[in-house]
Amino acid sequence: MESAQMAEAGQHSESDRILIVDDDPEIRHLVSEFLGRHGFGVETAADARSMDASLARRTPDLVVLDVMLPGEDGLDICRRLRRPNGPAIIMLSAMGDATDRIVGLELGADDYLPKPCNPRELLARVRAVLRRRREMGPSDETMEAACAFEGWRLDLVRHELRSPAGAAVNLTTGEFQLLRALVEHPRRVLTRDQLLEFARGPHSDAFDRAVDVQISRLRRKLEASRSPGEDREELIRTIRNEGYIFTAKVTRVA
Repeated sequence: MESAQMAEAGQHSESDRILIVDDDPEIRHLVSEFLGRHGFGVETAADARSMDASLARRTPDLVVLDVMLPGEDGLDICRRLRRPNGPAIIMLSAMGDATDRIVGLELGADDYLPKPCNPRELLARVRAVLRRRREMGPSDETMEAACAFEGWRLDLVRHELRSPAGAAVNLTTGEFQLLRALVEHPRRVLTRDQLLEFARGPHSDAFDRAVDVQISRLRRKLEASRSPGEDREELIRTIRNEGYIFTAKVTRVA
């Protein structure tokens, strides 16, 4: 019996971390407790905002994602989480419709389970998805460590911004973290609170005004590279009474 338990525990790495995103507190508790007993590090989130705060602190190896969530739903979340260096995704849905399942998989989910699901089946699917990820190994896509937009390049490893002309642009740590938060969530309105969470974590003691000041500095540095009289939409636009939006199309590059 003991050897069987050891073999079972050896099916995944001690570093594997799971993020459970579900608005039902009972499900969050039961699933996190069950996976935790089987050696996984588990965090939980009730909605997209608390999920984003968790992701800003640390990227998990796998996200167990409910489809029916308040605000941004699981399908939209799956669409934006599915990137080369993103976590694996297992979607859960109380809707047993085959179309719903197909949409989730087409959006990039690694697996899909109907709710309610047997915790042991979920455990088996989690292990299988993580095992497939390890067996695939690193690919060229997972080496993508920079973001490009309108000729700019933001290197996420070197913490370096280069203009379309190739010149290095000096950024403070705070400016870099804010720009990274914006380019990793393009064409989406981010409140000041969200920007603070993405850039500095949920326990930041900075005030809203600090975000405004650093956004203003970022704008000046980005606009300085444009030709005089060039008529283009500003890269960081203010949405009154809401926050800011990064307007450019962003691509991941190696």
